[in-house]
Amino acid sequence: MHDPVNSLVVALDGSYCRLSTLHRFDTMPDRGIGRQHEAGGRRLVEMASLFRSWNRKMGEAASAVGSPEFPTRLQAALRLIAPFEMMNGFRYTPDRRALDLYNECDIVDRSIIVDQYLAGAYVLDPFYDAIYQDSAAPLIVMQEIAPDSFRQSEYYRVHYASTTIVDEIGFVLDLTGGHIGVLSISRVGATTMFGRREIEQFGDAADLVCALAARHWRISEGIASAPGETPTAHLSHPLLTTREREIVALILKGHSTISIGALLSLSPETVKVHRRHTYAKLKISSQGELFRLFLAQQAPQP
Repeated sequence: MHDPVNSLVVALDGSYCRLSTLHRFDTMPDRGIGRQHEAGGRRLVEMASLFRSWNRKMGEAASAVGSPEFPTRLQAALRLIAPFEMMNGFRYTPDRRALDLYNECDIVDRSIIVDQYLAGAYVLDPFYDAIYQDSAAPLIVMQEIAPDSFRQSEYYRVHYASTTIVDEIGFVLDLTGGHIGVLSISRVGATTMFGRREIEQFGDAADLVCALAARHWRISEGIASAPGETPTAHLSHPLLTTREREIVALILKGHSTISIGALLSLSPETVKVHRRHTYAKLKISSQGELFRLFLAQQAPQP
């Protein structure tokens, strides 16, 4: 005699599973099949338990929207999906300035992860480019959008690597009035990158996470920052042509010659010619010098 239970849809582990018509295992005629059903039943029960925990944690986060407890409660819920070491965020204004949104983690030196970033390095961040290309996407994943030579770039070597971030996923927040927030969860230190299944699971949760986080930071930030309180970082030089400035920006962001050529519809040889002309005009001979010149350009003028 079958002993069905009420049907329950569980949206965990990257798929939807329906708990229904679970049978009493002691009545199964084939013990091998019974053991398989028993193992499957235990897995479904575990998933149901995780689903209840997720609902409870997200409920706790929702009840804390607008209060100092919200970030901690949201992190607790997200860690049910996959572990990570740090959560932090930045806000980007309609005139493309970057401002601090949430950076209260002490795992990484604030002068590196916040001060250096806001001083101008943010314009080289792949996340910065991604949100202005498609701000409607609720989730951005560093391993999917980083340029092909990102890890060989001076931005990576001088800034990103010094944060010890191994991998990063960002939730994109609509903070109204053209303001965009990115709330990042990061693997830091001696750890592995996010797996494909973990990324898919964060993607499944992204709409809910973004809705709650956007509501929280709209309340807590007040959004109305004074125009020009922080200058917009820029990539420019009076000696460079528009094309040369475009190529400089892509070099600094970590694009290879082939990638730059594909993006700008130029042959690799033409890109190399522009690069040589640019270096000659700026009287430099390496990407390291180019990066230092860029940072010096962002420094406050006396």
